[in-house]
Amino acid sequence: MSEKVKDNGRKGTIALERIESVILLIRDERVILDNDLARLYGIETRRLNEQVRRNADRFPHDFMFQVSSEEFETLKSHFATSRSGWDGRRKLPLAFTEHGAIMAASVLNTPLAVEMSIFVVRAFIRMRSFLASHKELALKVGTCQ
Repeated sequence: MSEKVKDNGRKGTIALERIESVILLIRDERVILDNDLARLYGIETRRLNEQVRRNADRFPHDFMFQVSSEEFETLKSHFATSRSGWDGRRKLPLAFTEHGAIMAASVLNTPLAVEMSIFVVRAFIRMRSFLASHKELALKVGTCQ
């Protein structure tokens, strides 16, 4: 996404929808995998992972973790046709929580990473709000029965 993403209108909506589409649930955490985060931030995955290694003290386990072999196989089976390039990976992906995604933008410090990090936060917030409202609805339906 090399074009400037505006915070308003259609482009902002597209950015949020695009980010929401790559947020996954792993270990009961909503995360974005390293290859998706790198794509959002306009860099190569290896550069993102390199910066994470160089700044390891900024990424505690609740900001980022490495996906296990079993988790990765499960992900691949769920997204077999929609995610290309997963079979060519030599290392297991890193999974970034909301806080980890923001920290990654701060260590990358590129204009696009900083700009997209705002949309990443908004996507996580929107997803949290959506899930909370559905949970409330489910509780209301349950009490009516």
